[in-house]
Amino acid sequence: MSHGARVIRTGVSSAGPAAPPAAAPAGSDAELMDGAYFRSCAGMLKVAQMISLLVGFISVNNSPWTDYSAYSYFQIVTMCDLVMILFFYVIHIFRIYRKLTCVSWPLAEFLHYLIGTILLLIASIVAASKSYNLTGLVAGATFGFLATILCVLSIWSSYKVSCITQSTSKYR
Repeated sequence: MSHGARVIRTGVSSAGPAAPPAAAPAGSDAELMDGAYFRSCAGMLKVAQMISLLVGFISVNNSPWTDYSAYSYFQIVTMCDLVMILFFYVIHIFRIYRKLTCVSWPLAEFLHYLIGTILLLIASIVAASKSYNLTGLVAGATFGFLATILCVLSIWSSYKVSCITQSTSKYR
């Protein structure tokens, strides 16, 4: 979401004939997907969150349960978080945030991470306390805590980007 200055080439010059039109530069609106987001820190963080949530879900799902309500809550929270992270990942990859300007995407993502992280932390604590040393349940709770840490990093980075950048650009 860089809003830096761009050079616009008109193709008309006083020195000679018009230059042939160049292909669209990388990162322009003409591209369907944002390839740079795949390799960005925020993109890799979202992929790591999705992987840890999926591994935690699969670990709990394939383990014998002793307390149905605790682990069903863990599974619901991990799948809802995974779907929402995937949703925001697609929003960034396909640059939908440029087309739908009626939504404050940084604020929506910040609120998602804030609420989702709190729910994921609660679910991971409940899953860890009810694991009874069953390896699959312990692994699921561990990956839940890992996803919680990764979500906290996303909260910090989205707060840093949206709030701090916005407050410093106000005084320029």
